[in-house]
Amino acid sequence: MSRRTLLVALAIAVPPLVLAAVGITHPTRLNADSAIYWRDLHIGILAVFPLLGFIPWLIVRGRNRTVSWAAGILGFIYASFYTALDVLAGIGAGGLEHAGMSMAKSTVYTLGDQLGLVGSVALLIGVILAGVFTISTSGVRALPGTVVIAVGALLFLTRHIFFPVGVIGQLCIAAGGVALLLARVRAERTP
Repeated sequence: MSRRTLLVALAIAVPPLVLAAVGITHPTRLNADSAIYWRDLHIGILAVFPLLGFIPWLIVRGRNRTVSWAAGILGFIYASFYTALDVLAGIGAGGLEHAGMSMAKSTVYTLGDQLGLVGSVALLIGVILAGVFTISTSGVRALPGTVVIAVGALLFLTRHIFFPVGVIGQLCIAAGGVALLLARVRAERTP
């Protein structure tokens, strides 16, 4: 594996692996006891969530301008809208609970979930686009990675990073993304 491929593989794998590790410690319920950790956890990973949006682009970049732009735009939509979820339902709700204003949590949860859904769907479409494109250019060797990353994005859509399902989703995003990258690299090396 070349140094460049290794660096791209790390750029694909590290963000979801960090989110998986954090997801193991993510409280399942927001209450007075978990409020500070809930809030601080979301502040700590605020810059990590948007990095997932780069994964589809990293897989397809340089192969087809239209597909690369589409993956980039979907990644931007994901990063923008999912960050809103993180800020509202993570930081905001944790702060409200800690301040004793738990009655306002449902408002930020609802708004955050609606915005986060837009972002999560954009990520799901982005990884499917990257997978289908990689299958079309690299052959069936890209099929397993496509299935794994799509399952991961679907689990992320439904369970975010909550343990255990959300954590499994992040592991699938990491493994599927790297598998797609390697399928692409192998296809490029095969005459």
